[in-house]
Amino acid sequence: MTEAIRQRLNDSPVARWTVLLIVATAMMMGYFVNDVMSPLETLLEMPKEAGGLGWTPSDYGFFSGSSGLINVFLLMLFFSGLILDKMGIRFTGILACSLMVLGTLLKLYGVTVDFGSDMVSFFGFELPMSVAVASLGFAIFGVGYEMTGITVSKAMVRWFTGHELALAMGIQLAMARLGTAAALSISAPIARHFTLSMPLLVSLAFLIIGLLAFLVFCVMDRKLDSSASSQTTNSEEFHWSDIRVTLRNPGFWLITLFCVLFYSAVSPFLKFSTKLMVIKYGVDTDIAGFFSSIAPFGTIMMTPVFGLINDRYGKGVTLVITGALMLTCVHFGFSLPLHNSTIAIALMVILSIGYSLAPAALWPCVPKIIPLKCLGTAYSMIFFIQNFGRAIIPMFVGKANETDSSYTTSMLIFGFTALGAALIAVAMFYVNRQKGYGLQLPNIKS
Repeated sequence: MTEAIRQRLNDSPVARWTVLLIVATAMMMGYFVNDVMSPLETLLEMPKEAGGLGWTPSDYGFFSGSSGLINVFLLMLFFSGLILDKMGIRFTGILACSLMVLGTLLKLYGVTVDFGSDMVSFFGFELPMSVAVASLGFAIFGVGYEMTGITVSKAMVRWFTGHELALAMGIQLAMARLGTAAALSISAPIARHFTLSMPLLVSLAFLIIGLLAFLVFCVMDRKLDSSASSQTTNSEEFHWSDIRVTLRNPGFWLITLFCVLFYSAVSPFLKFSTKLMVIKYGVDTDIAGFFSSIAPFGTIMMTPVFGLINDRYGKGVTLVITGALMLTCVHFGFSLPLHNSTIAIALMVILSIGYSLAPAALWPCVPKIIPLKCLGTAYSMIFFIQNFGRAIIPMFVGKANETDSSYTTSMLIFGFTALGAALIAVAMFYVNRQKGYGLQLPNIKS
């Protein structure tokens, strides 16, 4: 009876997998909204008389990178981690979901209101007012989006440490990618059948569902706090001095640099991939989004599988290296003067495998080198630095596409970025051997 009383709530498989489903739903809705505008680039660049907004490729590139502006230049993502470690998962999650709703409302306003010929100058970019307002909304959404990401990550570690952590993170990532795949697949048909604003209205409804789901999680997480053996001790409380623990860890910096390069070669690419399929491979605009969605759809099944392999057999860094090398080959393949749509499909399939391998093994590595009490700050610093790449790369690619419509230059940019990630992962392999982090060991404890 005493053992039953002292058992933590997360020792119950039903409880922890229910929590996974709830928080992953909230994250999935955020991922859907993050990519809902990606298949609409062609429509956004159409003249206003034809139903578009008259944006240029440079305008779209700025908008795509704007989700990281507040996080990067106002340090909000860094402060998000501090808020998470000081205020807790429940408070931070509710705040994050609310910011995503607010940002989407503003983005909806930007694409539905006719601002005429009003222009705004921002860091050398001359932006139409619709681009400026939509980008501001996307930037506010980006704060909530990234804050949700670190909150969900810490929730997974809190509920699954000692259990199926990599599998849980893999399933959470798979559900998030389902949101991305759905956005890439259905956004353009919805916009063509209705209006440009309709995908954003759908997004708003999904975000409200995500917020409600997180409120349910808050109830369960409070019950975990009341478990007899899960009472927080002073040694488990976050202190400002704990930041030094993270900053002095070489493994943390290698993981951070890998994330900057790897995700800069994936997330921005998906935002441009729909038009790539149309321009370079002659895919019809109505189905080009489905070509782009091959990558996230493929990860839905493969990420949990690779997570389970990591849980049971380890070899996390090896999986990370393999995923980065596959991504490198894909982008260099897209840069070649080959215009067969079958080749495009094959490359997207390979990308989906690499996009599954690396994240499934990477994120469970972080709690192996960082204590739980400062894990939120660690994740936030990783995501903060990562956002430099995700904010800057789309802007360079947008400029490159204006002068090189063959997409060769932009694909080379992505290719060398992925190659850099692979080299960082190799360095991670050797540092792990020197420091004994255990990144190659299984996650499940007997």
